[in-house]
Amino acid sequence: TELGSANDHSAILARALGVPAVTGVGPFLGQVEDGQTLALDGSRGCVWLAPTPEQLQELEQKGEARAKERAAVKQTAQRPAATRDGRRILVAANINGPSDVAHALDLGAEGVGLFRTEYLFLDRVSPPTEEEQVDTYRLVARQLKGKPLIVRTLDVGGDKPLPYFRSEHEANPFLGRRGLRYSLDRPALFKLQLRAILRAAAEHPIKLMFPMVSTFDELVLVDALIDEACAELQGEGLPFDDDIARGIMVETPAAVLAADHLVRLVDFFSIGTNDLSQYMMAADRSNAAVANLVTPYQPAVLRAIHQVVEAAKSKGIPVSLCGEMAGDPLAAPLLIGLGIGELSMSAPAIPLVKARVREV
Repeated sequence: TELGSANDHSAILARALGVPAVTGVGPFLGQVEDGQTLALDGSRGCVWLAPTPEQLQELEQKGEARAKERAAVKQTAQRPAATRDGRRILVAANINGPSDVAHALDLGAEGVGLFRTEYLFLDRVSPPTEEEQVDTYRLVARQLKGKPLIVRTLDVGGDKPLPYFRSEHEANPFLGRRGLRYSLDRPALFKLQLRAILRAAAEHPIKLMFPMVSTFDELVLVDALIDEACAELQGEGLPFDDDIARGIMVETPAAVLAADHLVRLVDFFSIGTNDLSQYMMAADRSNAAVANLVTPYQPAVLRAIHQVVEAAKSKGIPVSLCGEMAGDPLAAPLLIGLGIGELSMSAPAIPLVKARVREV
């Protein structure tokens, strides 16, 4: 609350839960006493330590108006998100586990565009077994009843360390071993997850996605590990999908600049604007002092999105966007205009974004 920004993980969690929040407020919590009444406006980033009755009344009215708007758009949430001229936009949900699926579907999700599997690996004393993972992926897929599911492989490192693996201290962990780099450094752990996803994909429409890709060589190594996993599963007589669709998160400047090269080894791109913004702008998204720089509306970030879409067009593969920008109704016309065909977001944002798409 004191030090964070609107794009760090605590803010993303609050947004997913529908909890109004303000971050980066500076060292003020010491001034707040237990039981003290505060007022807060998450849309403007304002906090009042001693709100007047008039301020409270104004904020309550604003909250009621926001609630009425959410209730109204929820009535149409199950309708497709199609523009006035008939362009269909798939609106999906970002989830952390099976318990998130029913809520997302109730709010109009047309699939899961990002299953953050790292939450299977955190808050435990040992990594999940292959069978545990298979059961989890199948449970999510069954609830979706044929709707698309994109499973992102383990995305840890940076500010998400695994407690049961000793990691050397890194001066700049966000620029260190995280995402796909972390998984490739631990091929046994990685292959276990790949096996589980491949097995679950034998029964359900599942796509595989890799985070924090920077080089073509990383994808060559991934393909080799998938080939090994397929050979093992075949030898063991276990059913699996030997032609699973593979995609990458585009969230580093290197992936943007090499997108026309990387497109040769993938079936889809998914742009992660949270990390892409911080890496493009060289500004830590958890640092309130540079929060004004870490926005996907920066011209450099918008140009990066456009460049990725153009690279995807060259091979005719789809591009989705699954950062927090996807859940911003103001961004919908811009992203549609740039050529994004799928938006994946925190579930509470889905009804309003779908309604906005239908106005374009």
